[in-house]
Amino acid sequence: MRIKSALAAAAIVTLAAACGGGGGGEPAGPGEPVKLDFLSLAWQKESVAANKELVNEWNKAHPDIQVTYVQGSWDNVNDQLVTQFAGGTAPDVIHNDSPALAGFASDGYLLDLSGKLPAELKSDIPQHAWDTVTFAGGEGEQGVYGVPFLQESQVIIANKKLLDESGARVPTPEEPWTWDEFSEAAKKMTKDGRYGVAWAMKSPVNKTLNLALNFGGTFFQTTDGNTTVKVGPEEREVLQRIHDQLYKDKSADPAALGQGTADPLPAFFQGKFAMLPTGVYLRQQVVEQAPDGFEWVTLPAPKGTSAQQGAVSQTLSIAQESEHPDEAMQFISFFLNAANQAKLAKGDWLLPTSQKAAADAAMTTKENGWDVATASAQNLVVAPFLKVNGYDEWRSKVATPVLQEYFANKISLDEVAKRLVEEGNQVLERYHR
Repeated sequence: MRIKSALAAAAIVTLAAACGGGGGGEPAGPGEPVKLDFLSLAWQKESVAANKELVNEWNKAHPDIQVTYVQGSWDNVNDQLVTQFAGGTAPDVIHNDSPALAGFASDGYLLDLSGKLPAELKSDIPQHAWDTVTFAGGEGEQGVYGVPFLQESQVIIANKKLLDESGARVPTPEEPWTWDEFSEAAKKMTKDGRYGVAWAMKSPVNKTLNLALNFGGTFFQTTDGNTTVKVGPEEREVLQRIHDQLYKDKSADPAALGQGTADPLPAFFQGKFAMLPTGVYLRQQVVEQAPDGFEWVTLPAPKGTSAQQGAVSQTLSIAQESEHPDEAMQFISFFLNAANQAKLAKGDWLLPTSQKAAADAAMTTKENGWDVATASAQNLVVAPFLKVNGYDEWRSKVATPVLQEYFANKISLDEVAKRLVEEGNQVLERYHR
């Protein structure tokens, strides 16, 4: 999931003021409404507006259960929650993403929702999405510690004119390119000083690990409860293919390697390269920033032995200490019904987990590539790293610098495998219980 700045310092003050002093919503006195605090991490203008609109709609329809919208930030939410959980001031309803839930669940800070999920909500969200929020709780038992509602997939944003001129077959969700076809298309579009593709690899780990599932690459294996790193033929496939585009085919723009997700857009609009593999949410910035007359299309990500991609979810959870868990669940059920998930997905330019929402006309229109984006959800499976205790440290201290060196052509793929495994296992060993 994206981590964006949303006035972090202001958010800390807001959170402390709104959630401090009493453990989320207040107990209701006789004749008084139940009061719930809802921590939202929405940050884009459309998304914030959609969140606030739904809270207002709920409050008007439920005078006996009033929800206070609390604006948070992805930049500091987990540090803030640690403080609030420890101090007994956590909000009742908590917006986060699924990788963060495992630690909070095992520490006993989140409520297991297994027995509280309404049948309609549970059946509308596919099992692979529920898998992203299923973890061991404080007693070691498996539980559901959030409701997954938005997910991200990888797609390719392409310059339509350059794609058409290349003569390459235009891939569809039903018939995506193979990785070989993708590489050939990139070579066809590489000419006259222009590259076929650009890989923004400032943060390379999640992207490459999610795409590695195209060839069955998981990067982790668990035996007798202990997880270790593995880099075999399956894990090497996508790494090698991206490297080949950079240094063998020379069809990938090396200038993009050190850039963040949106940084290559100016060069993309200038025609310096034809295709940009990226997350579905970047379509919003393309719409907002593209010069007049610039035509672009959304293409499905390439497939290997399968089209699977790893996924994490944005989630809504209930604090274990909430005094009103049943009312909090009622609010979540309303907030994440099919119609509302469609609104939230449009606001965030992400994919709804609700199958009914995914069938909404707003999610299947060809405008701005929504049809291709929504279709990509069928290929999402739980990201293998989601269940790995110590993954964040492995990613930041080991995998990120190693992959950056590899894509900069400073080390070999064999050296990548050696370091990811040896240095990675040293990190993971500290997390074994």
